[in-house]
Amino acid sequence: MTLSIAATTQSLTPETVYGLLEKVRRQQPRVHAITNAVAQAFTANTLLALGAVPSMTLAPDEVAGFAASADALLVNLGTLDETRRAAIPLAIEAACAAGRPVCIDPVFVDRSPSRCAFALTLMASRPDLVRLNTAELEALFPERAKADALIAGGTVLAVTGAEDKIESEGEDFRLLNGHPLMSRVTATGCAGGAVLAAFCAVEGDKALAAACGLSVFNIAGELAAMRAGGPGSLVPELLDALYGLCLRDIETRLQSA
Repeated sequence: MTLSIAATTQSLTPETVYGLLEKVRRQQPRVHAITNAVAQAFTANTLLALGAVPSMTLAPDEVAGFAASADALLVNLGTLDETRRAAIPLAIEAACAAGRPVCIDPVFVDRSPSRCAFALTLMASRPDLVRLNTAELEALFPERAKADALIAGGTVLAVTGAEDKIESEGEDFRLLNGHPLMSRVTATGCAGGAVLAAFCAVEGDKALAAACGLSVFNIAGELAAMRAGGPGSLVPELLDALYGLCLRDIETRLQSA
C-alpha cells in the first residue's frame, strides 16, 4: 500500500542516529512491554543491551501503574490471550493519561479477524507509533484513506520489509539496513519494536525516533550476522552488537534513501 499523505522524504545522517542512541544510553528509559510469550525474554534482553530498562508485567490489577510510570509503552499482539486482552486497554489508557508514548505492534492481524478487530479498537487511542508489515497494514486499513487519517492525527507508521518505510504527516524515511538471517530467529521483529519504543521515549519527533531506532537495530543485525554461524548464534551476537554499537559502525553501514 502506498500512502497518500504529503510529506518530505528525509535522509538520516550517522551523527543523528548515533546521537539518539547515545541519548537512550544516557537517559536509560524504562519501556513497559506487553509482548507475546515467545518474545518476552529476548525483548527484555534487547532493551537492556540497548541501554534501556524493561518491565513486563501483564497482570490487569497492576499494569496501569507500570505503564503510567514507564517512559514508553509497547503493545505487541503476538500471543493475544485473555490476560493480554484485559491488560492492554488498561495500559494504553494509563500511558496516554500520563503523557507517555504508546507504540503498537499489531502482529498477525492479517491472520485473525478477531485480532484485527481488537487492533482497530486500539487505533482509537491515536498511538504515537504503529509498527507493522505490509500485510498487516493492508488488513488493518484496506482503504488507504483510513491509514491517511491515522497519520493525519499524529500517528507514525513504521512499515517494515526489504525496505523500511517511516510514514508521518510531516516527514518520511526510507531505510535499507538489515540482514535476511534476522528473519530466521523468532522474536527479532518484536524486539525491534521495543527498540523503537525506547527511542520514542527520548525523542519528541516520533518519525525520527522510529527511523533511528530501526537503523540501530538493523545495523546491529548486520554486524551480528557477519559474526554468527547461523540462527543459533545470531541472538547473542545481536545483543553484543547492540551493546557495543559505535558511531563508526553506523557511518560505515547506514543506508537511508
